[in-house]
Amino acid sequence: MSGTTGFTSDEEDRTDALFHALADRTRRDIMRRVLAGEHSVSALAAKYDMSFAAVQKHVAVLEKAGLLAKRRQGREQLASGDVSAVRSVASMLAELEQVWRGRLARIDDLLSAEQADSEEDRSCP
Repeated sequence: MSGTTGFTSDEEDRTDALFHALADRTRRDIMRRVLAGEHSVSALAAKYDMSFAAVQKHVAVLEKAGLLAKRRQGREQLASGDVSAVRSVASMLAELEQVWRGRLARIDDLLSAEQADSEEDRSCP
């Protein structure tokens, strides 16, 4: 186990790779496109004002993170999004949201208790 997250080191590495891959605007846009349907890497490259090699690198980062898969069809490489990987990212974010909601609720409780104590002190002569 790693730290207080309850995840193994391999799971933490995968999480890092997922969030690194999604941290880039171009990669997020590529994901939107390949989740909507399979695209050739050359067709994807035509959509961006960058070199084919740069788009290939973005696709490779997404593939390494497990967010998309490539397959060969003749001379073309076709990329498609992995919906289950995207769902795992959504699940991780939901877990984080629950942790923070719990922390915020505890802070609210502490502030309410402190305010009640303060009001009680002022009402006593």
